[in-house]
Amino acid sequence: MPLQNINPTKTEAWKKLTDHFSEAEKYELKTLFRNDKQRKERFSVQLEELKLDFSKNHITQKTLDLLISLAKETKLKDAINQCFSGAKINVTEERAVLHTALRSNSDTPIFVDGEDIKPKIQACLKKMKSFSKKVISKKWKGYTGKPITDIVNIGVGGSDLGPSMVVQGLQFYRNRLNSHFVSNIDGDHVYEILSKLHPETTLFIIVSKSFTTDETITNATTIRNWFLKSAEVTDIAKHFVAVSSNIDQAIDFGIRKKNIFPMWNWVGGRFSLWSAVGLSISLAVGFDNFKELLNGAEKVDNHFKTADFHENIPVILGVLSIWSNNFFKSETEAILPYNQYLCKLPAYLQQAIMESNGKSVDRGGNQIKYQTCGVIWGGAGTDIQHAFMQLLHQGTKLIPADFIGFEEPLHGLTIQHEKLMANYYAQMEALAYGKTKEEIHLELKTQNKAAQINKLLPYKVFEGNRPSNAITLKKLTPKSLGMLIATYEHKIFTQGVIWNIYSFDQFGVELGKELAKKLLINE
Repeated sequence: MPLQNINPTKTEAWKKLTDHFSEAEKYELKTLFRNDKQRKERFSVQLEELKLDFSKNHITQKTLDLLISLAKETKLKDAINQCFSGAKINVTEERAVLHTALRSNSDTPIFVDGEDIKPKIQACLKKMKSFSKKVISKKWKGYTGKPITDIVNIGVGGSDLGPSMVVQGLQFYRNRLNSHFVSNIDGDHVYEILSKLHPETTLFIIVSKSFTTDETITNATTIRNWFLKSAEVTDIAKHFVAVSSNIDQAIDFGIRKKNIFPMWNWVGGRFSLWSAVGLSISLAVGFDNFKELLNGAEKVDNHFKTADFHENIPVILGVLSIWSNNFFKSETEAILPYNQYLCKLPAYLQQAIMESNGKSVDRGGNQIKYQTCGVIWGGAGTDIQHAFMQLLHQGTKLIPADFIGFEEPLHGLTIQHEKLMANYYAQMEALAYGKTKEEIHLELKTQNKAAQINKLLPYKVFEGNRPSNAITLKKLTPKSLGMLIATYEHKIFTQGVIWNIYSFDQFGVELGKELAKKLLINE
């Protein structure tokens, strides 16, 4: 059964939120905290080690209640149930949306077109485990008998961004293998990667569902030609594996059938790192850590399915984003991980969020007259404080921000970690509370700059009252990273349901590719 076609702006909750906004737009965070000493506790939710503090938003309990009413009125609960049960909610492509099934440890069957997909998932995981163990343990040998030292993932979009982000994010857990990622069709990119490698000790993973994706197959062909300058055609089987549903095409490329890992049409590319698309993750950090990544995501899956919306972390993040986007008219959202390992997280979430919810046609096929997805951007703290944080603090735009932090460091440098987290909390406090003219006036006087007060005062004031969320985890582990990624996946789903759009197609990426092919043909 397809998701219901409900225009959110026609709901009773939206009308009440519109009326309520005339009051809420005047909220001052300083005042809200001063009037409610328990505000942080009341607007915080925790799932095991994952904590969300959303108290620094322009909301009261009434706001939250109305936002949850909007989620209920747009039938979010029904949509969640349909998604997890395998209903074909990706209507435009006639597909189920079941990346959650990839990390499910439940014995409950999930049927797609009358077939239980759970056995296929388990078989794929076993194959990934066996393969990863062979390569890591040096049992898998290259064409000269040497063990593999380097892994190159060849893919683009979801076949690159997810695995690349996770491998970078879990560098602390990496084994002896070196990981590389080729995605851009830019030949200079491929050249720079290959210049670091030796053909006899490198394993290439070609990730393409159709095995026809232009960027991926062009890069794979270039790499195969480079490889064949040193090796024979028969050696390809020892150095190339594939993740694809087009078995015949992969075999024609030279890959053995037993070294082809499956892809399924009920898993969208940008949600596929949990599948065999994550083979590069399993190789980089070992299968056990890959499985912990899945287990962490499943924790959030179960939470999303069962928790009351008032206590449901992805739902709360989703409705707060709609509150900022559709009522406060914020145009962008910043993702700010205070962890260098997660420097690729903003780029990964750019695809996951904007490719999913960057839509202007609703589920009834009608042009939308309200805003949907905002622009997603960000970077890793504390570098961002010497880059674009000026705009968040003193710019003319309201930019909600998610700050992501970890209570414990991985390498034990506690003094540096304390400074990192001091900055993490200080930035949110500065955004929320700012700095008044009176405070600046006193500060300049105590600095013996009284003569400069009139000149400097306007430039040093921080208006504050700028929203942020604090997402805090205990430590960056495979499990906690899985929880974090799944949280954003379900936030995306929540927003898409409420905005009345189909989040799981991406027709917007096709026109440019079609025109590029025509230009090449006409040359």
